[in-house]
Amino acid sequence: MIRVLLAEDMNMVRGALVALLSMEPDITVVAEVDDGDQVVPIALEHRPDIAVLDVDLPGTDGLTAAGMLHELLPSCGTLILTSLGKPGTLKRALSMRVSGFLLKDAPPEQLASGIRKVAAGERVVDPELVLSAWDYERSPLTAREMEVLQLAAQGAQVGEIAGALFLSAGTVRNYLTTIVSKLNARNRVDAIRIAQEADWLS
Repeated sequence: MIRVLLAEDMNMVRGALVALLSMEPDITVVAEVDDGDQVVPIALEHRPDIAVLDVDLPGTDGLTAAGMLHELLPSCGTLILTSLGKPGTLKRALSMRVSGFLLKDAPPEQLASGIRKVAAGERVVDPELVLSAWDYERSPLTAREMEVLQLAAQGAQVGEIAGALFLSAGTVRNYLTTIVSKLNARNRVDAIRIAQEADWLS
């Protein structure tokens, strides 16, 4: 029996995943948490074989928790389950030595299959993510867009960015809108996160 810890902050999603895995004859969910800070202590208590972790958890994010588990409970494999199919996130996950990386919109049978493969010592990564990471080495942003995003990442407001780059506030807003669009981000904060994870702002 493969023992699983499930970390997902959305109750409905977590409940659906628990129900899905409970139908598998060789998988049992021994613990579930909704906060990243709980992952390591609960894992050390229950000693699961696999931790299935969402990336965007309150408190400690899933990738950081995965890295901590690798150090403190190396017998526990880690499978990242996320809606954020960004290549930069994948690269960070691999640098944390996670065992698997799957998208939440993948077919349900892929999760159970992924858990079994990770338990067997294999690494599982969504093939579409591998291809996109391969093609996404360079930033799609222009040099000026990178300047705007760099200042935004440092906490500068629209007016401050405009003053620093000798632009109008309207032009800065247009740049920010374009940046969000090009990176398929939800908003400016998400665009900064994507760029940071891809190492474009370093």
